[in-house]
Parts: sequence; structure tokens; C-alpha cells
Amino acid sequence: QVELVESGGGLVQAGGALRLSCAASGSVDAINGMGWFRQPPGKQRELVATITTGDSTNYLDSVKGRFTISRDTSKNTMYLQMSSLKPEDTAVYYCYAAVSIAAPRVRAYTAWGQGTQVTVSS
Repeated sequence: QVELVESGGGLVQAGGALRLSCAASGSVDAINGMGWFRQPPGKQRELVATITTGDSTNYLDSVKGRFTISRDTSKNTMYLQMSSLKPEDTAVYYCYAAVSIAAPRVRAYTAWGQGTQVTVSS
């Protein structure tokens, strides 16, 4: 019911910047919160940043001060602005949305974007 489409990944040199976008469609009113995971090569997925419907944000310690999560409700789009990028930021980045449905029966699930590759060269 909720679908997420990511864009904005690419190749950038260390110290550069990228902005990732995550466009939501479908039952967007059912989204409770959104955020970004990333999966570096050969490593487990880690939570990078979250944002609530009240626009409260949280960040992985290693990206604090460099990454900013935001959303534009008029466009149903969430963003991850990444600056001062480091080679260790190289990963596939996935956006997610926590969805709660009240009818016909209360249920919850997580919608995922398709992933976008971010590569930071030294």
C-alpha cells in the first residue's frame, strides 16, 4: 500500500556532498515515521537516521553533524542530506517507512525503498 522510490546516490570524492531522496506513494497518511538504513559492503545493515511525524530526528553517532534528515510533506518525500562524506560512508542506502493501518483491522508493517548506492572515494 505504501511504496518508496529512492534516488540521488552516486560517486563522490571524500569531503563532498550528496542528497538522497525517498518519494512515498499510496497510503502516505498511514506512515508513522521514516528513516534511512545503510549497508556497507560485507557488513550488516545499520540505522543512519530517523524522523517522526513530529519532525523529531535521531542520528547514528558517526554521521551526527554531517547528515541531515528532513521531509517535505507537500511532495511526500524524505531527504537525507549528506555532507563531509567519508569513504566509510560508502554503502547501499535504504529508506523505510513505518506504516500503521487502522482498518479493516489494526496492523503495522515496514515499507522499504529499493536502495541506492553511495560510493565515496578517498
